[in-house]
Formats: sequence, C-alpha cells, structure tokens
Amino acid sequence: MVHEIRGQLVDIQNREIYPATVSISEGKITTIRRVANAPDQFILPGFIDAHIHIESSMLVPYEFAKVALTHGTVATVSDPHEIANVCGVEGVKYMIDNAKSAKLKFHFGAPSCVPATSFETAGAAINAQGIKELLALDDIHYLSEMMNYPGVLFDDEEVLKKIQFAKEANKPIDGHAPGLIGDDAIKYISAGISTDHECFTLEEAQFKLEHRMKILIREGSAAKNYDALHPLIASHPDQLMFCSDDKHPDDLMEGHINLLVKRSLELGYDLFEVLRIACVNPIDHYNLNVGQLRAGDAADFIVVEDLKDFKVNSTYIDGYEVSSQGRTTLGHKEHQIINEFNVSKKTVADFKSVENSDVPVIIAIDGEIVTETECVSVSELLNPDSGIQKICVVNRYAEAPVSVGYIKNFGLRNGAIASTVAHDSHNIIVVGADDASICAAVNLLIESKGGLSVISDDQELYLSLPIAGLMSDLPCAVIAEQYQQLAALAKDLGCCLTAPFMTLSFMALLVIPKLKISDKGMFDAEQFKFV
Repeated sequence: MVHEIRGQLVDIQNREIYPATVSISEGKITTIRRVANAPDQFILPGFIDAHIHIESSMLVPYEFAKVALTHGTVATVSDPHEIANVCGVEGVKYMIDNAKSAKLKFHFGAPSCVPATSFETAGAAINAQGIKELLALDDIHYLSEMMNYPGVLFDDEEVLKKIQFAKEANKPIDGHAPGLIGDDAIKYISAGISTDHECFTLEEAQFKLEHRMKILIREGSAAKNYDALHPLIASHPDQLMFCSDDKHPDDLMEGHINLLVKRSLELGYDLFEVLRIACVNPIDHYNLNVGQLRAGDAADFIVVEDLKDFKVNSTYIDGYEVSSQGRTTLGHKEHQIINEFNVSKKTVADFKSVENSDVPVIIAIDGEIVTETECVSVSELLNPDSGIQKICVVNRYAEAPVSVGYIKNFGLRNGAIASTVAHDSHNIIVVGADDASICAAVNLLIESKGGLSVISDDQELYLSLPIAGLMSDLPCAVIAEQYQQLAALAKDLGCCLTAPFMTLSFMALLVIPKLKISDKGMFDAEQFKFV
C-alpha cells in the first residue's frame, strides 16, 4: 500500500490544480496538503463506467479488471443481465464472486428483465420476488435497466412490483427507453426510473433531461452515440455520465472511459466538467463505494502523465497500486465454468424456408443497434444481387424449430458467421450466404457449447466462450487476438460492418426498434408483436 504520493492535484470540486502531497493510511486518504513543489504528474479521481455489461467484453470480471485498471478505470456500474438470462440468479452470484479479488470496484445490479420479453426463450427467469431477494444483498447496488418499457407504460403488475421493491430498498432504477419521448416518456420517468443510456438523438436526450432524467452518453463497440450527444457536456454536465454499455475485447485493449475524456477535451469542453461526468457523477447518483480524492475518502485515484493525452501512469484502489505503466499487479487466476446449453447439432434442412408472399427484412445499420425495415417481394428475396441474406436463431436451451428471417447490409459473398452472444436470451444467431454454411457455423458452436464462429469456402474459425456461452476464462489479450482474426475473416468474406459480431449480437434484441428476430420469429419492436 502506498503511504504518500506527490504531484499536481486536480481538485474537481473546487476547480483547482495545485502541487500537493496525498497521505494514505489503511486504505483511506488522511490528508491532502498543498506544497511549494511537486512532480510534473497529475493526480485525479479514477474513471467510472456508469453502465456496462461485463459479459460483452467476453471476459469474466477479473480478466476485465486486469485491462480496465491500466486505463484508469476504478469502478463500474455493471448489469449482469446477460449471464442472468443464461444462468439466472446463479449467474449473477457468479459475477459477484469472480469480481471479489479483482481490485476494481464492480457495482452489480439486479437484472430487471430476465427474460427481456415473453417473445423469446431464455435459459432462466427472475420474477419480482427474485428481484426483491437480490436487492436485499449488499453486493447489489441498483435495479438494472428496465428494458420492458411497454410494461411500465401499460402498468404491468410484475414490472411495477420490481420497481417498487427497488424503491423500498432505496436503490436507484436504471432505464432503457430508446426513442421514447412525449407523454410516454414522462410516464416512464415518473415511475421512478432515473437514467437512460439509449438516447440516439440530441432531441430525445434533451427531452428526458428536461424531465429530470440522467443521461448516460454511450460509446460502445456497437452503439456509438457520443457524436450525437456530446453538446450536452456544455449544457447539462451535472446530469451526465459516460458509459460503454458493451465493449468488445479488442476495443478494451485500446482504452476505456479515458478515451471519452480525451475526446471531450479535444473538442474544447471544460476540463473540470468533463472529469465531473467521468469521475464524480456516477458516485453521487449510484452511491458508489468509490473515493473522490478527498480527505477521509477511500484512496481510489489515478496518476496521469498530462491532461491532454491522459496516459495513465498508475491506478490506485484503496491505497494499493493496482496498475503501473500499463501493467496490472493482478496475477493469474483459474476461473470456474458455468453454462446452460441443451441442444443437439442441426442439419441443413433445419434452415430451409419457403416464402409465398412479401417478406419483412431487417436493415442493419453500421454503428447502431437500432435497425430499419422494409418489405420485399419473393423475387427480390431470391435475387443474389439484392444484398439480402438469411438470418436464423437457434434455441440453445431446448430442441425447437429454427427461426428463419432475412437481413440486409451484412454483405457476405459466401460463408456464414454465428454467435451465442445474442442479446438478450443468448440463443445461437447466424447470418450466412447459404444454408450449408449457416448449418456448419451453428454446429461449431453447438460442439463447443458457446462462442463465435466464421465459415468460409475453405476455412473455419471459432472462439470458444465456455462460461455461459458469453465469456472466456482466458486473458483479454488472447481473446482480443482471436476475436480480431474472426472479424478479419468475416470482412474478407465481404462483410462491411465495423464490428460484425457486435452488430449481429443485437439483431435478436427485441426491445430495440425496429425489426428484430428471436428464436420464435421475426419481431416488430415498435408494435411489440411478431410479423
């Protein structure tokens, strides 16, 4: 444990930077003293990701921490929604237990929507009573994103019970209401829901801010809303937080919340307001057990080389240096394997379909998790130059018919890509140029009980994710390299999406407009019904 550190202290509360000595005892900051001279390094509170699904990094919390700490992240607000949809409460407890020795301060929530909807098959369910029991745990800090906003709007009894239990536990309630404005948004907010990370237009975010909602500016591997929302930094810094939501391993290797801080400063925003958003607002909103670089606080802080590039020299948690010069002090650890996978291999015939009328087609949008939709004729569907390809979802929890639909903008000339990371029920999702390739890509994942796969005419690659079909037990650098190889092969096959697997994973997310697909069929996320 460090006992004293000297440098240029960045005092966010008082908007000052001055030479100081920070003294630490038993994990707490005892004093902060101004001095005449100090080294030319900057001491400031650590960064916080205000909403992230750790599972989407394909890493367990411990392995995630080993990388995030090197980028100056000291805490996260983490929704274990993904593993809960596969393994239920056992999955939530798995994440909590795995994080305990990770130093980084993970703050997990009680997943409010398991399953996310009744229009898909998940591996588990958590009802209102289960939410109440989770919220009673000290390791559960909030009610995770209420994705079932129609349930709130139509006064669904089970949904309202979950919200009421969170209020009784005095724990914040996270929101999820993409595109919702007007009276519907007002009713959603008035139910007690305090945040939203799904805003993709400035107008939507401003409306919700006006009605006292906190807005999380999200910049993840698939959904990138920073460009649309960053003007809010100047107008509403007290109501904002930064988050990534979903961060793939190769992106995590490059950086985390530190990249959003640097980007904001390059655009000319005020240093102290940006740091308030990145370091302080999440602590205040979620009542996090994280220090703010004040006497009496937990000694959680970072040391950066300068206030331009924000290169992180050191990260401290409870007074311990947990990262130095890009290397973590966390050692190797073996991780328990848990999973839920009960389906046998498929045949090519399982993916056949016969269309007799006009067909709805998902229009994937690069860099977004929302989609557009169009209806096409059978002749256009069968035209190889239409750019339309088959997308299928295979129930991985029980034997069932394959759900077959159509999608545009993946651009595969041949082969197929498949994944068991398929929000939110995490069945097997696949896009391909022909049924044989689709079947082969799916069977690779059934054999390995979870992961990502790519099939070409002469090559097959897969990344094994044995923990719930979502996470690996290996370090980030290993998984990032394997993931990049799969993404590169997908692009060699013609896929022009920036992050093919991340985009694919959201095509089964029924609570995001407009058209999606579950293991039960094509689904209109605006009308909330099958098409």
